[in-house]
Amino acid sequence: MAAGLCAAASENPKREFRGAWMHTIGQSQYKEQTTEQNQAYLRKQLDQLLAAGVNVVIWQVRPSADAFYPSDLEPWSKYLTDGGQPPVPYWDPLQFMIDEAHARGMELHAWLNPYRVTTTKGEKLPKNHLYHKHPERFVKYEGDGKMYFDPALSENRQFIADVVKDIVTRYDVDGIHMDDYFYPYPAGGKDFPDSKSYAKYGKGMNKADWRRQNVDQLIELVHKTIRARKPWVRFGISPFGIWRNKSTDPRGSDTNGLQNYDDLYADVLLWAEKGWIDYLVPQLYWELEHKRASYLVLVDWWAKAVDPKCQVYIGQSVEKTMELPDLAPSKEPNQLKHKVDLTRQWESIQGNCWWPAYSLTRDSKGSATALKNSYQATPALVPAYTGISNDKPKAVKKVRLKDNILSWSVVENKGKATDQVKFVVYRFDDASDRNFENPANIMAVTTDHSLEVSLPGTYVVTALDRVNNESSPSNEVRKKN
Repeated sequence: MAAGLCAAASENPKREFRGAWMHTIGQSQYKEQTTEQNQAYLRKQLDQLLAAGVNVVIWQVRPSADAFYPSDLEPWSKYLTDGGQPPVPYWDPLQFMIDEAHARGMELHAWLNPYRVTTTKGEKLPKNHLYHKHPERFVKYEGDGKMYFDPALSENRQFIADVVKDIVTRYDVDGIHMDDYFYPYPAGGKDFPDSKSYAKYGKGMNKADWRRQNVDQLIELVHKTIRARKPWVRFGISPFGIWRNKSTDPRGSDTNGLQNYDDLYADVLLWAEKGWIDYLVPQLYWELEHKRASYLVLVDWWAKAVDPKCQVYIGQSVEKTMELPDLAPSKEPNQLKHKVDLTRQWESIQGNCWWPAYSLTRDSKGSATALKNSYQATPALVPAYTGISNDKPKAVKKVRLKDNILSWSVVENKGKATDQVKFVVYRFDDASDRNFENPANIMAVTTDHSLEVSLPGTYVVTALDRVNNESSPSNEVRKKN
């Protein structure tokens, strides 16, 4: 067996990142629905994701230099209201999603696009948009007709970092997330229009290296911004699935497609090596044996390529995974089992993230049912980020049972990584061996300090801190009937 491989790939692990990307860009339902309807809709989405075993929701709160939350820096999102106006009746969608996700024992990661400003040609920006004050800080890319922040300008990097600071300071988010859009995807044979900035700031550097340096500086600044405010908040990136092809770089993968490093100017391996990001979710949306970008090849490559202090999860396309049969001699009607098993074979891969969340919530091609019944049938704790903190939270004390209500004492939180923020309730049959590593023994993951229980057995509670370190077990409580 190769180094770094795990033996029991098919077993559902106790620790696994099980994310889902819930995008808002291009989604009309939020604007069409009333506040009450939106809240009911989002509650249902979260309930359906939780039932499918999802433990992390990555929700797009800044799709296009706008906000799904009240901001003094940017207007309300055009996907929520018209003209940058606040919603009526008023509500704060980000705070709502944090509260609802946490109430279900799930994490909420705030997803931001850093540079994109418009999504269509000729789009008019709200009067309170930064563009109207400083049009010189923006460029229009003829390739796709969209407007972007100029990544070369330090004031733009600081502005984006200020947006992150605002979110992290005001909201109890578990993570800040950026996807694959840095410099835009090449389009129409046009080069990105940054010749003036390059002439002013390039200082003789190779232009591609200079562009990468611009993005590097943004990532480092965002990292430092988060660490200075709430060091337990994780910073994650979900890059395009190919870093570089082997034909370009001997360190690259045996693929033949667009390259993060060369086309989007995102050197994600460097960011992992420098410790600027906490996790990577490469988007491996292709089938198992895609001719130019094989999932089989790329899972192995990412498992080996990323600095071990950065966690790796695999971005999975729900539709692509469910629409194609598994490879012969398997008779599986889809590639779900094969793909999940491949990720679980590697110690360096600690989970999956499903794209898009809406495909799971409508159970496209039976995807959510399969996860619920098989591959995510038992609860999973989000992997601990020991690189941020490896200190355990205090153990839960005074667990007691009265009238079928299990309850425990609360420790006052002090705004530290080791704060008790979630609780894991275990139930063991009287004849069991108290196996805390078996996820089938987990009854619930909750932010509450009590839980109604009906089954007989022995109950034990542990605490999870802000980076998912788990405490020592509490005292045991037995329920006889």
